[in-house]
Amino acid sequence: MIDPTRIWSLSQLPTLPAVVVRLLEMSRDAETEIRDVIELIKSDPALSAKIVKAANSTYFGIKSEVKAIDRAVPLLGTTVTTSLALSFSLNESAMSRGPLASHYQDYWRQSIVQASAAEMLGLRIAPVLAPEFFLCGLLQDLGRLAMLKTIPQEYLPVLEKAKADGTPLHEVEKRALGFDHIEIGANLMEHWKLPDALIDAVRLHHASLDALLAERGSPQFPLSAATAVSACVGDYFCTPAKGLALERLRALAAQCFQFSSEQVEEFLVKCDERIEHAADLFQVDVTDLGDPADLMVQANEQLAQLAMREHVASTQANLRQQEAEKERKELESRNRELQRQALHDPLTQVYNRQFFDETLEREASRCRRSAAALGVLFIDIDHFKSVNDTYGHQFGDQVLKQVSQAIQSAIRASDVLARYGGEEFVVLASQPTEKGIEKLAERIRERVAQETFHSADQLVKVTCSIGGAIAIPARNDDQIGQELVAAADECLYEAKRAGRNRVCSRSLVRDADRQLMQLMTIHRFSRWLVSQQLLDVPTVSRALIESTTPHARIGELAVEQGYLTAEQVTQILHEQERTGERFGAIAVRLGHLTQDQLVHVLTLQQENPKQLAGLLIQRGLMPPDKALAALEQYLRTEAPPRPARVPAGCG
Repeated sequence: MIDPTRIWSLSQLPTLPAVVVRLLEMSRDAETEIRDVIELIKSDPALSAKIVKAANSTYFGIKSEVKAIDRAVPLLGTTVTTSLALSFSLNESAMSRGPLASHYQDYWRQSIVQASAAEMLGLRIAPVLAPEFFLCGLLQDLGRLAMLKTIPQEYLPVLEKAKADGTPLHEVEKRALGFDHIEIGANLMEHWKLPDALIDAVRLHHASLDALLAERGSPQFPLSAATAVSACVGDYFCTPAKGLALERLRALAAQCFQFSSEQVEEFLVKCDERIEHAADLFQVDVTDLGDPADLMVQANEQLAQLAMREHVASTQANLRQQEAEKERKELESRNRELQRQALHDPLTQVYNRQFFDETLEREASRCRRSAAALGVLFIDIDHFKSVNDTYGHQFGDQVLKQVSQAIQSAIRASDVLARYGGEEFVVLASQPTEKGIEKLAERIRERVAQETFHSADQLVKVTCSIGGAIAIPARNDDQIGQELVAAADECLYEAKRAGRNRVCSRSLVRDADRQLMQLMTIHRFSRWLVSQQLLDVPTVSRALIESTTPHARIGELAVEQGYLTAEQVTQILHEQERTGERFGAIAVRLGHLTQDQLVHVLTLQQENPKQLAGLLIQRGLMPPDKALAALEQYLRTEAPPRPARVPAGCG
């Protein structure tokens, strides 16, 4: 990257003749008289001759011949005279016969086009200020001239790339050099002490439409807008990117000057005429700019091509996005299938042992925290080796699949079935009771025994033996999962020794926990609905299968029910850290909860009566008014009363 400050230190930087510098100073002085301007210009005979010649040109349309500077200056005015002096000075700086001559000519030709377009807008907006508009259009690309003179070797590739790619010059400059001709030109104009309004307009001539419109309220907006429009006209006439220039021109002209598309085309035709007069004035060859009608055809063709490219690019992008979305879905599907394969037995499609072990560990941890029951069933197909040996492994595989399907149909949706290995299956029972796990095991045994198995035309009798175990783990019982599996396995072998096709179960539940669990079962809203003969057991069971109660801590539920305060919960937790006892046991021991209150809170933790009532209504199992009335009666009659609280500050 080039340091832009390097440009200011080079001797090739464009400089203004002393007469032009003095003219600019006088133009800023309100006390300047016209005779002082005349005397100053007379001091430069060459400049005087050029201004007199300009006064007689068709550009200004003065009817009578002007023979001397004394008459030319009053007719043209000091502003026009100063603009001409500065323009002639720049024209001289832009004349080059070396290897960069064509780039100097391109610069000056585009500057004349832009000056003519800006002046045309000035005549439309504020005729008195038209010379300032002309000068601003002329100066907006001043930075190009400065860089051609100071860093030609670095700048030439930039100009050629912008021309070849059809990319806006200032964008290529910024990428290649780190700065652009806008920045350089504005700084040079500041160095020459030109008016701030001109400098601000030059800074904005390639700004976005939104940035330009943000200046709409300022007095300088008309000049800035006209300069930006003239930049589009310059690109339209002088660069290959005619389509983009026309598109920006239409947008700017519509927003800033309310031009219609037809008015834009008329404006371009008038600009073409004005450009010819200005070219004569400054002796610039503009014959290769092209006819306005031809230019419009070229620009519209480019816009059509750009629209087509954008459409193709958009279509390709959509196709790529669709393909990416398809690949994403396929990847997700493959991942799900891999995950399913990792967690499922490939033959029976039920869960595998790895999934069971992980789920058992997770459920054991939950039950330790919430003092919930945990139950396991071990299921073994009777005489499976004999079946395999007699009827073949293919029939054996069919037996395994049918048995797994029979077990799956007998358990609840919340229970987990897995193939433990060989002909052994295991079930992790959800929220079991001692009687419930026995009933579940018996239901599975009967379902398998009722299944029909055919090998060719022969009916084969298949049964299973089941061992079960249930426990309520203590808070620090980290081995409960393994203990349950071992107990269920022992019960399975007891069932086999007792003759097979039978169930044997064992309870590891302590007496105190058993009593508490029985009280919770009796206290459940579902059981209460059956006892009140409001629903039958099958109907309640259908609702319970779909009911999932989010886990909540006992302390939170007790506070919610008004049985405990936050301070009491904190006290119980501190005691729990010290002794390792369960939260409920400590609360009862300390006298913060009664046994009935503890049972109610634990029941709420296992089964939310409000959620169950809502599910009964949602599934059409109970009329809304009846369900809500039942819920209200249950909470009123079955929920223990809240303790009386002594107001703070009372003795």
